Amino acid sequence: MLLTDLLIQHPEAIADIVRQTPVWVGGLLAGLSWLGFSATRARNVHIARLALMPVAMGGLALWGVYSAFGAGGRLAELLAVWAACYAAVIAIGWNSQPLPGTSYQATSRSFHVPGSWVPLLLTMVIFLMKYSIGVQLAMEPSLASNAGFEFGVTALYGALSGMFAARSLRVLRLARPLTPSLLNPT
Repeated sequence: MLLTDLLIQHPEAIADIVRQTPVWVGGLLAGLSWLGFSATRARNVHIARLALMPVAMGGLALWGVYSAFGAGGRLAELLAVWAACYAAVIAIGWNSQPLPGTSYQATSRSFHVPGSWVPLLLTMVIFLMKYSIGVQLAMEPSLASNAGFEFGVTALYGALSGMFAARSLRVLRLARPLTPSLLNPT
């Protein structure tokens, strides 16, 4: 039975699912929520923190791929799908501009970044996706060997991770503007 079917037919089952969830998952959710909410207000972000968030969320997504499908014999192909989706989203978002009001302060090596709900949304989508896939695989372990499920989940993980990376790269570019010679190599 799919998790969605279970919750539609028996909404009370969510209490059992949450009760069986390890305590550390709640701590992870609290930490990710705090990070996401901190991004909803304008703030100064050090260059290291700006680079760390997409790395952490990409790591969480890769952990999701490995923990769900690592034993299935297709890990190399799945990682290639993840990387392709990750790179495709970065390529699509590469020419986008950072949010208006974003600026780099060289003296402090930090960025002034306006608030946005997008990082919280992306963080929660990745977390809830990882959580619900774990629950679904506990209920229906055979899905771990279903190629459509494996590749679909992995592609989504790669695309979401790419969104995080693309957002950060757009801001990080402000620290080192490309010179015209780098834009048009001859």
